[in-house]
Amino acid sequence: MSILQDLLKNCIREIDEVLPVLGITGEEADTLRKVAERYPISIPPYYLSLIDSSDPEDPVRKLCIPSVSEYNAEGHEDQSGESGNTVLTGVQHKYGPTALVLTTSQCSMYCRHCFRKRMVGYTHDEVTKQILGMQAYVKEHPEINNILLSGGDAFINENDVIREYLEHLVDLPQLDFIRFGTRTPVVLPMRIYDDPELLEILREYGKKKQLIIVTHFDHPNEITEESKRAVRALIEAGCPVRNQVVLLKGVNDSPEVLAKLLKSLTSIGVLPYYVFQCRPAKGVLTQFQVPIRRGYEIVERAKALCDGQSKAFRYAMSHVTGKIEILGALGDEMLFKYHQAKHPEDAGRIFTMKVEADQCWLDEIPG
Repeated sequence: MSILQDLLKNCIREIDEVLPVLGITGEEADTLRKVAERYPISIPPYYLSLIDSSDPEDPVRKLCIPSVSEYNAEGHEDQSGESGNTVLTGVQHKYGPTALVLTTSQCSMYCRHCFRKRMVGYTHDEVTKQILGMQAYVKEHPEINNILLSGGDAFINENDVIREYLEHLVDLPQLDFIRFGTRTPVVLPMRIYDDPELLEILREYGKKKQLIIVTHFDHPNEITEESKRAVRALIEAGCPVRNQVVLLKGVNDSPEVLAKLLKSLTSIGVLPYYVFQCRPAKGVLTQFQVPIRRGYEIVERAKALCDGQSKAFRYAMSHVTGKIEILGALGDEMLFKYHQAKHPEDAGRIFTMKVEADQCWLDEIPG
């Protein structure tokens, strides 16, 4: 059995294993069982140990333990239009320079704010079926200069699968770099620092093509000695580590918490990349979304507490039309800019929209 499989077999996958630990009983427990039937759970014992079980508002708990709010049917299955960007099963091409590959539908932990709840832990239908087909598509589109290997969690693939992807990509001269989208350094860090084979694969192929790790710390309590060790191992293997944090109600929606997270990440060598507006996914929006106006205020106040390196990120939303940067407030309107655009005519376009105090997403964008 591989190191990865040995770790995964210990993950908690039954809701009744955690309910007594957290003192959840009665009607709430019954509802959470229904939630877990719809949206699976998986929690590594390591990550569960980070919860303060005496605090029902503990931020780590919110990130991994189901909530009755998830049972709400509101929201979208595919709020960023991923199906419309799919060119092959498991391969998306929304932005000219980037191809996104869904390598797996599995994670060691199913985050409760996941925007791919429609598939993660549930179905393999959207996962790439043929690496050679993906490679051929990239070759046929010379405008693609980077690949994002995602999922699910790209590091929940076995090492031989990771090696196979890299074997078919690193020699493509059109590619400048390859990214891995993974929350493993945060939720299952020992999969990295206790697996010399994985680190050697990254080191070996990183000599041929720059490999970049894009991870996902959402709260300062996730920065532990174990996660620091995983980050150090990745950096020593030649892989820069960048972070995408989602602004989440009840988790990091205060300037002080967000600033502490950003500064702490910078101090351990993880470079802030994006602060994302939480997407209106089913099972997510009523629990985690922060209004855009309030989000902007939180981000700006957090920046004031940060140094230049820790505030080197963009506050943005992954909209169906592109990545839209949230720039500021102008009276009852707000200022936005396309950081990346699906349609060429939107590239770099700046626009204003009236945004209500409780509005959490943009629907129709002015032309």
